Amino acid sequence: MTPKKILRRPRPDTVPAWGQNLPPLLRRLYAARGVTSDEQLSYTLKHLASPMQLRGIDRAVELLAEAIDRQQKVLVLGDFDADGATSTAVAMLGLSMLGLGNIDFRVPSRFADGYGLTPGIIERLKEEGELPDLLVTVDNGISAIDGVRVAQDMGIRVVVTDHHLAGEVLPDADAIVNPNQPGCPFLSKNAAGVGVMFYVLTALRKHLREVGRLPQPEPNLGCLLDLVALGTVADVVPLDHNNRIFVEQGLRRIRQGEARPGILALLEVAGRDHAHISSTDLGFVVGPRLNAAGRLDDMSVGIACLLADNPDEARRLARELDTFNRERRTIERDMKSQAQELLASMSLDIEGLPWGLALFDPDWHQGVIGILAARIREQTHRPTIAFAPDDDGEHIKGSARSIPGLHIRDALAVVDARHPGLLKKYGGHAMAAGMTLAKEDLDAFSDAFDRAVRDALTPEDLEAAIITDGPLGADELNLDTAYLLKRAGPWGQHFPEPVFDGEFRVVSQRIVGENHLKLVLQPADGGGIIDGIAFNTGPEVPDYTRSGARLVYKPDANTFRGRTNLQLLVDYIEAL
Repeated sequence: MTPKKILRRPRPDTVPAWGQNLPPLLRRLYAARGVTSDEQLSYTLKHLASPMQLRGIDRAVELLAEAIDRQQKVLVLGDFDADGATSTAVAMLGLSMLGLGNIDFRVPSRFADGYGLTPGIIERLKEEGELPDLLVTVDNGISAIDGVRVAQDMGIRVVVTDHHLAGEVLPDADAIVNPNQPGCPFLSKNAAGVGVMFYVLTALRKHLREVGRLPQPEPNLGCLLDLVALGTVADVVPLDHNNRIFVEQGLRRIRQGEARPGILALLEVAGRDHAHISSTDLGFVVGPRLNAAGRLDDMSVGIACLLADNPDEARRLARELDTFNRERRTIERDMKSQAQELLASMSLDIEGLPWGLALFDPDWHQGVIGILAARIREQTHRPTIAFAPDDDGEHIKGSARSIPGLHIRDALAVVDARHPGLLKKYGGHAMAAGMTLAKEDLDAFSDAFDRAVRDALTPEDLEAAIITDGPLGADELNLDTAYLLKRAGPWGQHFPEPVFDGEFRVVSQRIVGENHLKLVLQPADGGGIIDGIAFNTGPEVPDYTRSGARLVYKPDANTFRGRTNLQLLVDYIEAL
């Protein structure tokens, strides 16, 4: 294992004036994450930003209200990831609650259609005799120039709801609601697609109430917040204050058992107790199972699970999604092995690798290349793009994952500006992006991408570092702290879950479950015996009982055979 730099977040020089009722540990952790007032830790719905700040929302509400009034045929066009699935479910459920009766959804096939609203989808709807009066995109549409044009040529009005970064040209839709479109004053630019759609529904409800057309009893859109929380966490958008409100409110519903049957069923098949879940469970337990449908088969299965009202039907679909997820893991494991062989053939030393990695194998699966890129990025600490063959045999599709310091979509824009036509299409966020190019252009693109990355980063940016919150004191290393930290979230992107570092004597160690390192630990400066576990270390690890170890860890409450003890979840371990 290559040693990593362990950096500690700076502690505040003075005790914050806010948070006087909080334990000192939490005040320190929150201050290190930029919290400057008690209000930033208040997660009531009244603190949400107003939907009326969203540019284009008035026109979107007008079109949706007209569709309800005239009972027009509305089609929701989603996306094949967890944000797209939850956005679709929120749109379907919310619009139905607000009085729309003739509504359906369609999800593009990752393999046959590609991303978003394309002319091919509209042509297929025409062939099937399923053209809607109004089409609402969720989690996509901001780059659908041609798709919107074809839809409007056929008499379909289009409302785009999206959160992805806008290009230089916007689609000529009837309404666009996207906090990241030019000229939008909405304060939370980090909203996920599902958050944007939820905002449209709240604005629509307000309008229908004002004109006296709101169904009675008045619909409670708060019942959709479990879906909003799931999509927000699964899409790994930054958890600014607005998004933390969404996530915390959704988690409260789930913990109380008031979530959609599909979410409860997905937690059940994963062996999680819904009463004690955290945002981490949404990101690493529920999200991957939902995503697996869009990666390997059809995200309609995942959406059906989220829409299911019958718990038995939800369980059946959740088990199907769990099977997809197991298959995805197998494919991913094989692809990662192939990628590591490819890396080894490129260089014997990581310092000799390109700064920007572009990897391709003709046998790789389109649905898993995003996960593969993330795994290789973690291993090499380099911006990574994994490519798989497109179905036409002439193009390849790539999924990119970046590192801190490089806005990956901007890097692709640099490549596109320097080499017009090389990228057939691309789009994405700061940390993730997708693209298509001709297979014969891979070498040229690899060189251009590496050059763009070198122009944007420094050698120091390529040094992997772990940011921790420092050591826990002897009086803090206990089960109460584990419970405190779990309740103190929601944690997530840009509001990271606390991790700590420290030196320990390793009393004993053994491999369990083939790949996990089970540890018995004692703090180096004295204290009681503590269990620890490091997941997926592989069967070959050093003997830390001889040297002791420095750990980066999270305190966790582990229940086994009815007894709960403190256990350290080890993110990183190195010999002293």
